[in-house]
Amino acid sequence: MARSMTAFERCERTEDWGRLSCELRSVNHRYLDVSLRMPEDLRQLEGQVRERIAARLGRGKVECGIRFEAAAGAVSVELNWAYADQLIAVAEALRKRLGEAAAPVSPVDLLRLPGVMSEPGRDMDPVHAAVMGLLEETLDGFVASREREGRRLAGMIHERAQRLTELAEQLRGDLPAIRERLRARLEARLAELPEPADPGRLEQELVYMAQRMDVDEELDRLVTHVEEIGRVLERREPIGRRLDFLMQELNREANTLGSKSAALESTQISVDMKVLIEQMREQIQNLE
Repeated sequence: MARSMTAFERCERTEDWGRLSCELRSVNHRYLDVSLRMPEDLRQLEGQVRERIAARLGRGKVECGIRFEAAAGAVSVELNWAYADQLIAVAEALRKRLGEAAAPVSPVDLLRLPGVMSEPGRDMDPVHAAVMGLLEETLDGFVASREREGRRLAGMIHERAQRLTELAEQLRGDLPAIRERLRARLEARLAELPEPADPGRLEQELVYMAQRMDVDEELDRLVTHVEEIGRVLERREPIGRRLDFLMQELNREANTLGSKSAALESTQISVDMKVLIEQMREQIQNLE
């Protein structure tokens, strides 16, 4: 099943210990590139988070943001009175030495000093479990969004691939008339010569022209590549790179058809094919 590499999903969860949020967004990329933002309290989960994302996604530049806000009643702080008393004594001694030049010590400034305030350890196991559960929920919605967009892109690719087949069959049907018209044109030019042309030479020129215009092999390969596109789009694995390779092959066949063209209608069909192939290639760049 085709999946787009462009998607967004955000989920939240609120419990007694606080509120969690998880946000995922991605754009197309050659491989899987995960950028992770999370608070230090949850940093030990980074390895597990990356593993879960890699297990669910194949390609794309993915940004994952996890936020945690502890509930007001769930956090308590303690003042290190012994350390604070030492700091106050030092500040008082400095004030006496500096005299009037000394500025008064602000209690708020004192509280900001490292080690004055401490936060007792709290049980983070429930939060950690909730993080992984919320990540899984977000990934479910994220993958579903990728699949919805992928189905839309696959439909557009199917439509253009079908049009490619129609153009190939149209060209195959036009070839006999094109060959006959070129034969008549060649015979008319030879008839204008003052001396009659050698019939054997005429046949040689016609054979050479037919060989130069022979595109049956290119048309067969083109139709085969189009059929392979349909099969690839049904796969469950990442398919973007395989489809991109098929676009290169289709473009090669379309170029060959253009180089062998001997009539305006076959040249136009070759150009139309290249336009369709380029449109498919642009859509495929967004597929995982």
